[in-house]
Amino acid sequence: MDDQKKMAIIATKGTLDWAYPPFILASTAAALGYETQIFFTFYGLQMLRKDLSGLKVSPLGNPGMPMKMPFGPKWFRGINWNMPNAIQSLVPGYEIVATALMKQTIKNNGVASIPELRELCQEAEVKFIACQMTVELFGFDHSEFIDGIEYGGAATFFEFAGETDICLYI
Repeated sequence: MDDQKKMAIIATKGTLDWAYPPFILASTAAALGYETQIFFTFYGLQMLRKDLSGLKVSPLGNPGMPMKMPFGPKWFRGINWNMPNAIQSLVPGYEIVATALMKQTIKNNGVASIPELRELCQEAEVKFIACQMTVELFGFDHSEFIDGIEYGGAATFFEFAGETDICLYI
């Protein structure tokens, strides 16, 4: 009997901030010796695209979003900038600004980028499964995605997830 621990992750979100949890958890699990798979469905498929430049932060409706500024004097960097949803939805380009600020914060703190984390997962043999139904639903072409992924449905994922020690929905 195989006694290797296993972890399965279902990745459903397609924003920059939601791309971190599945890749960080999967790479850490793989480093700890877990056999690991991520099932990417709906907007989570964005993380499998060759071009990740479209990943943005969506601050609208995110109550945990208030962030500190990644630049300026210490007193300025220490302020939590909690913007009401009305301002976030009405100010043109607010999502672009929030994304730029998040990317700067990531860089300032030496956090790996999403492409780096994704590559780390692949090097650690984390298996990526793209939900075939969602690929078809959204009209994606397989050529839009990175190499080395598998396409399958829920049944494909359940084969592995049903045997795991840890199964996470992100």
